[in-house]
Amino acid sequence: MRRTLDFGSPLPPGWTELRDQDRYWDLFTDRFGFRPGVTASSWPAIAEPTPSITFDLTAPAEIAGAWSSRFDAVNAEALRCFVTEFAEDPTFVVLDWQHTCYRLDAAVHASTRDTEWRVPVYPDGDYYIFLRDDLSEGTFGHPWEQTLCVYGERLLGSLARTLATWLPVKRVDGRPPDLAARNRSTPSGSR
Repeated sequence: MRRTLDFGSPLPPGWTELRDQDRYWDLFTDRFGFRPGVTASSWPAIAEPTPSITFDLTAPAEIAGAWSSRFDAVNAEALRCFVTEFAEDPTFVVLDWQHTCYRLDAAVHASTRDTEWRVPVYPDGDYYIFLRDDLSEGTFGHPWEQTLCVYGERLLGSLARTLATWLPVKRVDGRPPDLAARNRSTPSGSR
């Protein structure tokens, strides 16, 4: 998988510049309470929605290639899910904090041999957000916390399900997994 290193190069197939990015940032911030921060006291950087699962992306430093193999695997699996789960319209809004934002036609991207990611799903230096146009489903990558929040029914049933087979779960519906499970098993009205 190739990442864009020269942002002066032409956009890869399937990528177009998002003309109304301020509107999407405003919608995203209003809906999820986005608050950027590099210290643990400010994490998570959004109010993680229900339903959602947040994965720990921390790669073991002692294993050569662990980070880059995780990077490639997460991006490849996200692309597979974007194309198969949203076959009727595989277009996503891609927000890259304090940088140019895009629309991604995942089917065109996936069909192009040796194409590059202008912005990856896996956060490798900034907040990367992939959203459906109505914000109902998507991913939120946090580079400093080293997490990926996956939300929405279809992405939970596909992307989150496969990532959970090999990545540690950090939060479910914005809570530690044990607390989220306890809340689900508590009958209504007895909390």
